[in-house]
Amino acid sequence: MLHRADPQVKIIAAVLFSIVVAVASDPVMLAAAIMFSLALIISARFAFKPVFHTLLAVNSFIIFIWFIMPFSFPGYPVFEIGPLTATAEGIRYCAVLTMKSNAIIMANLALFSTSSLVSLAHALSHMRVPAKLIHIFFFCIRYIHVMQMEYTRLRNALKVRCFTPKTDMHTYRTYANLVGMLLVNSFERSVRIYDAMKCRGFNGQYYVLDHFEHKRADSILFAVLILGIAVLAYLEWGTSIF
Repeated sequence: MLHRADPQVKIIAAVLFSIVVAVASDPVMLAAAIMFSLALIISARFAFKPVFHTLLAVNSFIIFIWFIMPFSFPGYPVFEIGPLTATAEGIRYCAVLTMKSNAIIMANLALFSTSSLVSLAHALSHMRVPAKLIHIFFFCIRYIHVMQMEYTRLRNALKVRCFTPKTDMHTYRTYANLVGMLLVNSFERSVRIYDAMKCRGFNGQYYVLDHFEHKRADSILFAVLILGIAVLAYLEWGTSIF
């Protein structure tokens, strides 16, 4: 159902879910948010390996927080490592950040990856998002792999010339030149693409022939997603509101 759903439904649900989870702090609510995200991943029928690699890449940055925050956050001491003292509040804060990040990443992966880039740009256009923002979004996502291919080509050129990274000025200058050439080549390619688009009559607008048809299944999916987000919000703020 997620693959066939209206992208507008998924964009609205992803934004609301991300906002609710980002401002939450209750571990019970965040655990429920992770279960909600896992349900979306399962319903999208993604293979386990790509999802695991995505989460591994995200958590490779989050793990550095665990090396710093427990020892720098004031609170009740739990254990000591030399002159450093870990606090219960610091550990809880790191756990909350980890749960938030993984829940949001998994939900957005399930909701956005089940639609094509063109469909997402089309949906944003129907939602009255400014055209320039849509163009920036479209071209950034569309040409990330082109920049990656250019980076791979430059890296292969270094390997052919027997370049071996070391901790010296030659290595630093080489990597600086690599980044500079990547930026220059990317800019030149963008100019060529823009000229090609103007030759084909591009005037700042995308004209879509096939428009979305909101079906009954989309309404049901939207209601289910909103209900799930409302339950998460109730777990976080229900007591104070009601």
